[in-house]
Amino acid sequence: MRIVAVLAALSGAVAVAAGAFGAHGASGEAAEWLKTGGHYQLIHAVAALVAVRMGGRISPWLFVGGGAVFAGTLYLMALGGPRWLGAVTPLGGAALIAGWLCLAAGAWKRPA
Repeated sequence: MRIVAVLAALSGAVAVAAGAFGAHGASGEAAEWLKTGGHYQLIHAVAALVAVRMGGRISPWLFVGGGAVFAGTLYLMALGGPRWLGAVTPLGGAALIAGWLCLAAGAWKRPA
């Protein structure tokens, strides 16, 4: 799970950079997309690290992958990418929700 932890840490760094660019270097809709993507990506980078620590096997990947798809599509649109990427963004969101459900299931199965 070392690779997931490394990817989660890198995801956190990208999230901070995107959020900062959204706050200070972009304007309008692009700024909102960067801030939203950064917010969700950062939360789920931390969630992936926690899930790794809890012994999760699927949820860390869902958090990292879902965060990359969700935030990545927003980042690309903010940087001039095609608007149809907005139709892909919810797939990342669905992966993030699935990650939380997997984490809950794993926590339920763990001994008290």
